[in-house]
Amino acid sequence: MSTITVLIVDDLPGTREDIKRLLYFEEDIKIVGEAGDGDEAVSLADSLKPDVILMDVNMPRMDGIRASEIITERNPNSAIVIVSIQGEKDYLRRAMAAGARDYLVKPFSSDELASTIRRASEFSKRFRIRLADSKTPPPAVPAREPGKIITFFSTKGGVGKTTVACNLAIGLAQEAKGKVALVDMDLQGGDVSVFMNIPAKGGLAEVAQEEDYSDPSLLETYFCPHMSGVRILPAPASPEQAELVTAIHAEEILKTLKNTYDYILVDTPAALNDVTLACLESSDRIVIIANQELPALRHIKVNLEILQKLNLHGRSRIVLNRFRPEILKIKDLESHINSTVWAVIIEDAATVTSSINKGRPFVLTRPSAEITVGFRKLASQLANDGSAETAELEKQPQKSIIGRIFSF
Repeated sequence: MSTITVLIVDDLPGTREDIKRLLYFEEDIKIVGEAGDGDEAVSLADSLKPDVILMDVNMPRMDGIRASEIITERNPNSAIVIVSIQGEKDYLRRAMAAGARDYLVKPFSSDELASTIRRASEFSKRFRIRLADSKTPPPAVPAREPGKIITFFSTKGGVGKTTVACNLAIGLAQEAKGKVALVDMDLQGGDVSVFMNIPAKGGLAEVAQEEDYSDPSLLETYFCPHMSGVRILPAPASPEQAELVTAIHAEEILKTLKNTYDYILVDTPAALNDVTLACLESSDRIVIIANQELPALRHIKVNLEILQKLNLHGRSRIVLNRFRPEILKIKDLESHINSTVWAVIIEDAATVTSSINKGRPFVLTRPSAEITVGFRKLASQLANDGSAETAELEKQPQKSIIGRIFSF
């Protein structure tokens, strides 16, 4: 087991002692130095070159943000973790921009501290590997058909977008035998990592801080493998980190993934922000998820109007989730929304609830269930679905994203 070396930076000796006590029983973590201000931290980082630096923000002489900037430039292999108190969100954003890779909010437990240090150390190792790889030319990559981006969209929360996205990702991996990526673009509240029972790492927030974030080999290091074969790019680990991911990041990341994956499934929030718009515009297929509750049915019309104004209506497909035939007939719904329902997913609350609570998608655990059979058929249907838009639609003039937001 390799040892992670740590430098503690805090102007309060008592806080440094508390951190050392919390790490006392962690055999793979070793404290190699302590600093009481930013100047001392820069000097010790130069001489000790620790794997991880725990950096306080407010300190005399030189604060933690300025120290992070200098250390990142001089010792990029040392991963900086900002240690802050509640109410310092502005400091957190500035620190992340200065080169910090993670943060902890006081008070924290020994488990939180140790897991954050290990995660930051793993980042440092990945950085060194990428740096070494960059000195050798990449192998030639054979030409391939670009992958298909499928975005799950609804301005109504609670309709089951994440459930559908996770199970369809596995279904596509099984039925289409392709390379499948699942990207959680619900930046402030994404639950894909919970549904798939994988570690909730920094994911997109860490990717966004990389200068070459659209490099395919770099992106791969941030994906989490799932036992189904699906690879997952999680949402930021906390809401504060969501602001690090912009629409430009989303667009470039998805464009890059088209060159390496056959199917890229994107889960989005129940909000129309600039990141969601970037995902929609990058998509080959937009799957509008709804159920038979009256508010959700109203949102179908809203969502169709949004896509119409964005000139993306040709890419949309309506999927009715939790379908119960005794509640509403499909033809009546289609008449009401003046559009066709592309597919339905039957109601099976017991199977779905158990699946979510255990973090084990039912497509894997209940292969013979009726809902699973339906998902497999839907996966095949989605894989064989036609191209996204006609050439005529692509030729139409486009407003700016901001212009289209305010035109709704």
